[in-house]
Formats: sequence, C-alpha cells, structure tokens
Amino acid sequence: MTTNDAPELPPPAVGPRARGPVEQAVRDDVEQLGDLTGVEPSLSEMAYRLAREIDTGGGEDGKQLPQLNRELRQTLAQLLEGRATDDDDDDLGDLAEPE
Repeated sequence: MTTNDAPELPPPAVGPRARGPVEQAVRDDVEQLGDLTGVEPSLSEMAYRLAREIDTGGGEDGKQLPQLNRELRQTLAQLLEGRATDDDDDDLGDLAEPE
C-alpha cells in the first residue's frame, strides 16, 4: 500500500474544540445551575450534543433542525423541572413554623 492509498486521517485535536453559539449558551445556562445531581449530568450532556448539532446546521441540509430544537427545549425543561420542585419546597417549607 502506498502513501497515496492510505485513508486521510483528521488532524489531531489540539486544545478545546470551538463551540457554536447555541452550545455555548446551553453550557453557560447549565453552569449556573451549580452542582448537578441524579440524572442531571446525563441530561446536560444530551443538551450539549443537541446544541452542537443545531450549531452545525441540523443535518440533512437543515431538515432535522426543527426536531433538534424541540428535543433541546424538552431536555432543558426536564433538566430544570427537578430544580423548580426543590426551590418551591424550600420557599414554602417554613410557612408552618412560628417565628
């Protein structure tokens, strides 16, 4: 096999991969949540991947973009859903206690 017959390999990754605006925004939002617990790390990784796909054009000449947007919204809503329940309990939990 000659050098010309060898498959071309991608260049080695050097430094962090450039992020698109949607992925960066999602990462910034998730970072504001603080420590992730339970399924939150998995959900956040799913959100990053979906955002990355959106940033790269949505596949199939953008045909998957609407579906990716819906999936990202649902994933982020699910990620925040558990947080809202915890916050509500904390805000109302002390109402029965006398001062």
